[in-house]
Amino acid sequence: MQAQGPQRLRWSDLKQALADVPALALSFGYFFCLLCGYFMLRSIRDAFGATDDASAVFPPGMIAFFAERGIALGELTLQVLFTGTFVSMLLLQPFYGALVSRYPRRVFLPFVYGLLVAALGVFYLAFANDVPGRGAAFFIFLAVVNLFAVTVFWSFMSDIYSSAQSRLFYGFIGVGGTLGALAGPALTRLIVKDVGVETIMLISTGFMGLCLAFVIALAPWARRREVERGGPRFDEAMGGRFLEGLRIVARDPLMRGMALVMFFGVAVGTLLYNEQAAVARQIADDEARTAFFATIDLWINGLTLAIQLFITPFLLARFGVAPLLLIPGLAITLGFAVLAGNPLPMLLMVVQIATRTGEFALAKPARETIYTRVDAETRYKAKAFIDTAIYRGGDFTFVWVHKAVSALGSSVVFLLGTGMALALFLSAWSVVRAQKALARG
Repeated sequence: MQAQGPQRLRWSDLKQALADVPALALSFGYFFCLLCGYFMLRSIRDAFGATDDASAVFPPGMIAFFAERGIALGELTLQVLFTGTFVSMLLLQPFYGALVSRYPRRVFLPFVYGLLVAALGVFYLAFANDVPGRGAAFFIFLAVVNLFAVTVFWSFMSDIYSSAQSRLFYGFIGVGGTLGALAGPALTRLIVKDVGVETIMLISTGFMGLCLAFVIALAPWARRREVERGGPRFDEAMGGRFLEGLRIVARDPLMRGMALVMFFGVAVGTLLYNEQAAVARQIADDEARTAFFATIDLWINGLTLAIQLFITPFLLARFGVAPLLLIPGLAITLGFAVLAGNPLPMLLMVVQIATRTGEFALAKPARETIYTRVDAETRYKAKAFIDTAIYRGGDFTFVWVHKAVSALGSSVVFLLGTGMALALFLSAWSVVRAQKALARG
């Protein structure tokens, strides 16, 4: 499948592109609001995950239940939270599959964001009134809903833009998201100590409400694109079984490769996240801990923006998705190998920043470009299964693996991570081969 027309959107041509394709500005604003709102909430979530104060996260009854069995819940905070997230994801996946199968996208897309806004309103009240267990509930809620919200965003973009347009426009759209991901933690870091986490949550709710407005505004372009493509119309249900996403992944070599990339990518990310949380636990104050995570996010998103502006468009236009998929795997393997020999906190932060930057600036745009080449059912069902069930399955697996292996020391954790990073690289190579076969077909 060859892209038609120019292979790269030059910034000098951006003004004309925005005039010719009004959906481009709306997509930019949509992604900005989505990630700005999310990253305001992520800092709050990460602060709960990093604390060993069980009373700040779990309800008293749950703490007492574990205490009666000789288990200090504060020592298993992340493990319990990720287990709850995984179970919630498994329960919600059939619901999402049924929603996609039975209702047209004009219905379930606004529903996803409407549900997010309503739930955030409930959490605002829970935090404002110090409801017990709000920390655990919020952690699980944000982890689950965010994956669906971001997955839906990119699937929706694939409804609007062709494969050729994705090469031209996804870099610019990604910049909108990165700017939002910069603005969110920056705003949180600036005001959280003065206004508290509940106000941060309220502001984020406003950004999510804007996402709903952008979905409605972009719907006409999605309708036109689906007519051109000849697939299920935007106003028609896709049909099929609610677990069709799993079946597609099982039978399609490209989707199997994408699932493995996701699983091993989550493996290295979860191992790093748990080691980072151990460092953050040394910060006693909740607001200071939130500011710590916001600072890391600022570094990650700043570097992501620079790469998206100057490197990603060139690589994607000149070489396709291959370098964007392969470079992060090699870099992470090297980073973990270095950490295995020198597990220093500052070096850990550097590798964490490099790992997440590579994911957001390189690997993610490559994967989303690939999804523009598949049909709507694969985008909304198989992709959703990979981005949710596989993602959280990896979280669940490796948060417990980390708990078991960490007793042997950080060097052993990073040695295991080196193996997972190598598996990530090999899985990315299989995706490169499979997508080339798809392009030829």
